[in-house]
Amino acid sequence: MAPAASTLRAGAGAGAGLGALPQRALAQYLRVLRLYPVLTKAATSGILSALGNFLAQLIVKKREKENSQKLDVIGPLRYAIYGFFFTGPLSHFFYVFMEHWIPSEVPLAGLKRLLLDRLLFAPAFLLLFFLIMNFLEGRDAAAVAVQIRRNFWPALCMNWQVWTPAQFVNINYVPLQFRVLFANLVSLFWYIYLASLRK
Repeated sequence: MAPAASTLRAGAGAGAGLGALPQRALAQYLRVLRLYPVLTKAATSGILSALGNFLAQLIVKKREKENSQKLDVIGPLRYAIYGFFFTGPLSHFFYVFMEHWIPSEVPLAGLKRLLLDRLLFAPAFLLLFFLIMNFLEGRDAAAVAVQIRRNFWPALCMNWQVWTPAQFVNINYVPLQFRVLFANLVSLFWYIYLASLRK
């Protein structure tokens, strides 16, 4: 990863104006990713999670034809907290664990990793999402239980539909250091779905 970053830095230094800005931003991202992998993935997860919630609010308002300009600013903050403290770090360690526990040399490694992700990580992570988000919203245990009973199974079925092909690509073709970022980009749309579901 370091040679790629140094090549990008050299190219960015040679360029001038706005055209070089994306290259410089990517070079800087690669540098902080190398120096602070968990913190970088946590920050990226927090930002994209908040953006997903913000976009979900816009979509819901448009769908329900609400004329009010008021948006819930606390919603993106909750998603940012969840992304920063849970999604980013847990995903980082899960992908590292999976890489070591099921190395590429193992027969059917890609399939085994996918099954581990879909059958173990996905349900646990989704349950954690409902618990943490309800806690951040200040709901009591009874309300949390109702929310989980009503939404967990439909959300898990949708998760399997949306995330299974995405995770197949992520686990088998995306380099380890970029897997959380790839998942964050898919999560942008996934959080839009979850936020809409929880309205």
